[in-house]
Amino acid sequence: MTNETCPAVNRSSSQFPHQSSNRAGDLSSRRSSRGLPALRDKGLRFIGVFLFFVPLIVAAVGQGAEQPKDDGYRGIWYFNQPTKDEYRYKYSGGFATYPQQMLPYAYYAKAVNKTFFCYGGRLKDKNELLHMVSYYDHATGRVPRPTILLNKKTDDAHDNPTIMLDDDGHIWIFSAAHGTARPSWIHRSTKPYSVDEFEQVLETNFSYPHPWWMPGKGFLFLHTRYKSGRGLFWMTSANGLQWSEPQSLAHIEMGDYQVTWRCGNRLATTFDYHPAPLGLNWRSNIYYLETDDMGRSWRTVAGEPVKAPLTDAKNPALVYDSRAEGLLVYLKDLNFDADGRPVILYLTTKSFEPGPKSGPRSWFTLRWTGKEWVRRPFTTTDHNYDHGSLYIEPDGTWRIIAPTEPGPQPWATGGEMVLWTSRDQGETWTKVKQLTRNSATNHTYARRPVDAHPDFYAFWADGNPLELSESRLYFTDKEGTRVWRLPPVMEGDFAKPEAAW
Repeated sequence: MTNETCPAVNRSSSQFPHQSSNRAGDLSSRRSSRGLPALRDKGLRFIGVFLFFVPLIVAAVGQGAEQPKDDGYRGIWYFNQPTKDEYRYKYSGGFATYPQQMLPYAYYAKAVNKTFFCYGGRLKDKNELLHMVSYYDHATGRVPRPTILLNKKTDDAHDNPTIMLDDDGHIWIFSAAHGTARPSWIHRSTKPYSVDEFEQVLETNFSYPHPWWMPGKGFLFLHTRYKSGRGLFWMTSANGLQWSEPQSLAHIEMGDYQVTWRCGNRLATTFDYHPAPLGLNWRSNIYYLETDDMGRSWRTVAGEPVKAPLTDAKNPALVYDSRAEGLLVYLKDLNFDADGRPVILYLTTKSFEPGPKSGPRSWFTLRWTGKEWVRRPFTTTDHNYDHGSLYIEPDGTWRIIAPTEPGPQPWATGGEMVLWTSRDQGETWTKVKQLTRNSATNHTYARRPVDAHPDFYAFWADGNPLELSESRLYFTDKEGTRVWRLPPVMEGDFAKPEAAW
């Protein structure tokens, strides 16, 4: 279901009490004498709509400059937690579109018929993370040389960027940090629908960014902050320059990971929790919350108001108690059906460790019917960090694109990409097509663009999970007709992606 067609739930937010009001924050910014009067004036008009009660901090905008271009599309390679066995790492590989707990990575802009995307790139001669921005022009079938926004000075793919567009077509890049060791940034394109020049808006610290522009209202920014674990927070801004102080949404025991999506004027989050004293490797349970008033109030799927932050594992937002079954949960995606009801895609497993002893790794959908959550099996794969996206289309078709076939490096992150469909709300699934075959390395993290165009429906990377390797980037169309590789090397300013399968 696209954000353009997602129906509103007939539920008035006025019946729910407001959360405690925000207070002025202490976000740091790099100051510049160069301002943006027109943008500031527009933001102040918005403040009267929904942020009049929130003390704001005003960020100075850094000097805009044309960013350099790279001569091709290369992805970052990353590993986490060596296992000292044949599987090498807890997870690893080509992680240009990693991790699952931050998004979006791509956004289709109908006004210019382009899909804009960001990814974690790398230097030519060193596996060092570059934040890259580009687009696919649906009219010409070409991509430009990708823009190098910044060098993160790390090889940690947790520091990857995410993307969002505002009502005027400005492109916003939220650059993450893994914990507090490095800064995070927010940049905005100086021109609508252009990736040539960006200006820095904020330097601060956040992890796992979920920047959502709510049409006519501004940013509702869900993210994580590291303090005694990993807590979920939200911030609001009418224009991206003036931000409310971060407000705590959930911090259950040692923290939480989340997946979010927007449906009309609603923003929803589904999240797990990290039980004490075990931590993130024992991530468990599924919770669901949503808001339709920019975070002033939060409620369960049934409309029950909750007071943030949630800190108890047993709370009204709980929709699946995996701890009761002795299983871990790896969240994959969140989408909405034609009635605006949420569907969650996730995987369960017995252990965080790679290899067959931790199986089976079972995928499920969890659908809200309006009265109850219905869980149905999807498939099984060979790794906890196999990641795919769930599409719910206007005709009722459910579609999943994920690396569900074992790849050339079995029992490691990723595999061969497969297209699945269901026409009965996930009760049965048909394996329509294996999108990649006889690959040299595994494919990872298929991501769903906001308002995805049929010609650029999923976006991912490949790489060898067992050793440092090159990583290429790919996309496919809605029907899985072909898989196209973004050009690793470009001689001109524009090029057409080549058909890889």
